[in-house]
Amino acid sequence: MSETEQKIDVRKIEPKRKHPTIFETFDDLDAGETFVIINDHDPKPLKYEMAAERVDQKFTWKYLEEGPDVWKVRIGKTA
Repeated sequence: MSETEQKIDVRKIEPKRKHPTIFETFDDLDAGETFVIINDHDPKPLKYEMAAERVDQKFTWKYLEEGPDVWKVRIGKTA
């Protein structure tokens, strides 16, 4: 992770605000930009939700760390 890349530790966010916060962050990205989410479980369901909710947006999804206690995923917006 670069020092300038935005990181969101979703473990510290109220449950009902987690996905909205992630979607808002994604929506604010320009093509080619990324951010990292940090979670206490595999956020794979979020990937499917993003694919369903943002059908007109292409995104990248790369695991940086895969548990068992911490999961980090880099999410990016493509052109």
